[in-house]
Amino acid sequence: MQLEILTPEKKVYSGDVYGVQMPGISGSFEILDKHAPMIAALQEGKLKILKDRSNDSSYFQIQSGFVEVLNNKVTVLIEGALPL
Repeated sequence: MQLEILTPEKKVYSGDVYGVQMPGISGSFEILDKHAPMIAALQEGKLKILKDRSNDSSYFQIQSGFVEVLNNKVTVLIEGALPL
């Protein structure tokens, strides 16, 4: 699936991924390939990008924002992000 992480200043990440784990306002959750359409609010915390099934991962410390999942594309709109 396609993942984009955007802040007001720039595009932080763009690429094909296996999945992504993120801090929702009601708790952490994970989005995998072919997830149902959804919109969710995010709180400050750690976002984990699962690049493939072999546990190759990247991490970002994110600020609050929103995530949209539609047509196998995940768009994360946040106030800020720092790679870890």
